[in-house]
Amino acid sequence: MWLVRPVKMDDLQGVLGISGKQGARLSSTLPKQEDALAAKIEHSVRSFAGKNGAGESARFLFVLQNTDTGRIHGVAGIDARAGNGQPFYNYRRDALIHASHELGVSRRVEVLYPSHALTDASLLCAFAIDPALRGTEAFELLSRARLMFIAEHREWFSRRMVVEIQGVQTSSGEVPFWDSLGRHFFDMDFETADQHSGLLSKTFIAELMPPNPVYVTLLSSAAQEALGQPHELTRPTYELLEHEGFSAGCYVDIFDAGPVLEARTDSLRTVVTSHRAVLHANHDDEGDTCLISAGRGATFRCTLTPVGETLRKEIRVPVKTWKNLECSSGDDVRIAPL
Repeated sequence: MWLVRPVKMDDLQGVLGISGKQGARLSSTLPKQEDALAAKIEHSVRSFAGKNGAGESARFLFVLQNTDTGRIHGVAGIDARAGNGQPFYNYRRDALIHASHELGVSRRVEVLYPSHALTDASLLCAFAIDPALRGTEAFELLSRARLMFIAEHREWFSRRMVVEIQGVQTSSGEVPFWDSLGRHFFDMDFETADQHSGLLSKTFIAELMPPNPVYVTLLSSAAQEALGQPHELTRPTYELLEHEGFSAGCYVDIFDAGPVLEARTDSLRTVVTSHRAVLHANHDDEGDTCLISAGRGATFRCTLTPVGETLRKEIRVPVKTWKNLECSSGDDVRIAPL
């Protein structure tokens, strides 16, 4: 049975193994270095416990666990505030009109403006899963469990939710947008710059990136084509988030130009359709498969379960579901359709 729960320090090696399996930069905020990953897990543990230091924003990491084997097969995160107290940089796509009345010429030119307007929106991040599970119910559980957590702790998150989707990268590891723009200012390869972004202060972006608008026509044709386009391997994630109510806006990732999806938190499908109910026993596995979560903070648990006929605000689920949620009959839970 699959279970999503808060990460613990004991999960360090399991999460490290997942981050090492991703390849092709399928997670930009999940470090592959043990010390850095341990620091992120420690931050998450403090956040779930409500023990963040002064000025420290909450950052939550969840793991996907096979309860039969105990193995970790995925990880996903939420930053309560994008940027975590520092600017959260993106490029904003816009246009300028260049015109000459004397020549009778008018041309619309696309421009990229450095922006940190999305700073302090809540951010879905750090999604990584065992490649064999992409497109399965476990994949959907890991992604949507975060939204069940947000629905249960709505006061902890902002009214606006964003998520960065990985941009175009070739099979040989080339990143067209980075190669055409960022490389000229950072004097480092893409992977190094991306690691700095995830591990260090974001001020280095402001210090090194050009503060002026970037004319898209000056970029390579490959970079122009990559603007706002997701990596082919992130397509299932992109589609799942669209189904939740996210949509691509005018912002793109500052390194690879991948799309930044945006949504109003209170309009997300899982937040809207989830509701609280009282748990009771079902002696078989019949019923529609649903998401079910229980607990708050560090005791949060989320899994998939068949749900039998409901009476009033009561639901009936197999007893094995109780055990995984660490619940008993009569406890309050949250439920949402798959």
